Amino acid sequence: MEFRGLLRHATRVHVLDSPAGWSRSGFLGGYEIAMAANGAGAGRAAAAVDAALAGFAPDAIVSVGFCGALDPTLSIADIVAGATIFSGGRAFEAQSPVAAAPHRRGAICSIDYVARTAAGKSELRATGAIAVEMEAAGVARRAQALGLPFYCIKTVTDLAGETMANDFNAVLRSDGRFDTIKVLASSLRHPWVRLPELFRLRKRCLLAARSLGDFIADCRF
Repeated sequence: MEFRGLLRHATRVHVLDSPAGWSRSGFLGGYEIAMAANGAGAGRAAAAVDAALAGFAPDAIVSVGFCGALDPTLSIADIVAGATIFSGGRAFEAQSPVAAAPHRRGAICSIDYVARTAAGKSELRATGAIAVEMEAAGVARRAQALGLPFYCIKTVTDLAGETMANDFNAVLRSDGRFDTIKVLASSLRHPWVRLPELFRLRKRCLLAARSLGDFIADCRF
């Protein structure tokens, strides 16, 4: 889902055989790229980097995907370019892409759970971060270990003042995927609130993925 917008701009896209899940290669704006997705969480994101490196020698590594807003001025599908990634007491610096399109640059919290409540997001906002997500720290660690430039580009799918009715933490499997059956079963217990939220989230994700792809296609790293 997060790569859908980027694939609209990529050419000569090929499916790669990867142990880390979804993987593609292609070209984008003069760059040769490898794209990998491996589920939620820093550990799985780091494994995706390692799997991609098996057949690809990058000049830079970019963590891309969805995020939640911590700054109340951020809107759905807004682009956030990370300046610093906060994770478990550590801070990883991220470089700034060259981009003419509107975006916000600031610190991002990278955590191991879905920040689903407005109160929880408010606590994370106290760190100075403007957005929150789950994978960038794992990618940043690998980039640092490899001595490669690191970038972090995210797009907003939920707002700072929102609390999600669906508890995605309760349905996150050990393989980093969200259990669709459990999500639907839980939603059907409170259909008037949780089902509309799922449809709304999907619509937002499609919009955000397109925004992300358009932005990255216009970037220079």
